[in-house]
Amino acid sequence: MAALKNDRLLRALLRQPVDQTPIWIMRQAGRYLPEYREVRAEARDFLTLCSTPELACKVTLQPLRRFDLDAAIIFSDILTIPDAMGLGLYFSKGEGPRFERPVRTESQVAALGVPDPETELRYVMDALRLTRRELDGQVPLIGFSGSPWTLACYMVEGGASKDFALIKGLMFDQPQVMHRLLEILARAVTAYLNAQIAAGAQAVMVFDTWGGALSHRDYRDFSLSYMARIVEGLARENEGRRVPVTLFTKGGGLWLEAMAETGCDALGVDWTVDLAKARMQVGKQVALQGNMDPCVLYASTARVRQEVDEILKAYGRGSGHVFNLGHGIHPTVDPEKVAVLVDTVHELSRPYHTEEE
Repeated sequence: MAALKNDRLLRALLRQPVDQTPIWIMRQAGRYLPEYREVRAEARDFLTLCSTPELACKVTLQPLRRFDLDAAIIFSDILTIPDAMGLGLYFSKGEGPRFERPVRTESQVAALGVPDPETELRYVMDALRLTRRELDGQVPLIGFSGSPWTLACYMVEGGASKDFALIKGLMFDQPQVMHRLLEILARAVTAYLNAQIAAGAQAVMVFDTWGGALSHRDYRDFSLSYMARIVEGLARENEGRRVPVTLFTKGGGLWLEAMAETGCDALGVDWTVDLAKARMQVGKQVALQGNMDPCVLYASTARVRQEVDEILKAYGRGSGHVFNLGHGIHPTVDPEKVAVLVDTVHELSRPYHTEEE
């Protein structure tokens, strides 16, 4: 593998000195880019795009040709694991992801197996290997998975949900069944992320999209405890350097200290979190990633620059901050605003790194 020319992201995730704050963007390869829409039309459907390594590699690299980003993230979907478990993933127009065969009974849970990442999910590993070669050391490549709780939400509900009635009903009435499902998923996610690391991912991230829907006690029992198992089971070094692990719970600002105790290297934070307070809570333990409201990108160029300035000020001097949105970029954002965001982060962050703490 080619030597890494820009390792800012990896250094910041490990709270090591950098010359400027690194930035990448959740869903940076996506529908807001006209070139992505062209490839998506060529693939005909989203699942074909995800499961064709050459196409997944192509769209992974697209934002790097437009913007001075500090990382690539492999183009994939969080629902690859339940799809590989045979639940019949499909995408319904206007409704998002759906499963033909939801998991709602003890017997259905018992029938689930942990997919082999190099067989049922080989297309993801092939996409990672191909993308690493094509990147040629330009920037690090991030791998990712959904959290066990988030995957379970889709598997039990059969798709996206507003009230989580089915999964919470299962959780409250049959907690032993819920824990069995989450235990299987934790093993699957651990194997999946370790395979991604072996295939070339230089950092990995766990997306706990729906953890914020849980109560304080239930979050710890049904989401965080399983992410902690995953962190414990991951390969933390490859190719002679540390592989940073980031945990992100959307709506998880109340649990940052508990999340930091898992042994992860970094925490993603959404825009509801005060970055200065978050750093005071966990700054010596973990790096922080975030946390601009994606809708700021609909505002004027001047307002985007102002928001970048305020977020950088909130984090303050020194390393340990990766600039990102508080969640994924919206499909109708103007790519020119993204260029402003990326360039402004690099420009305005340099003074914060002149003398590391």
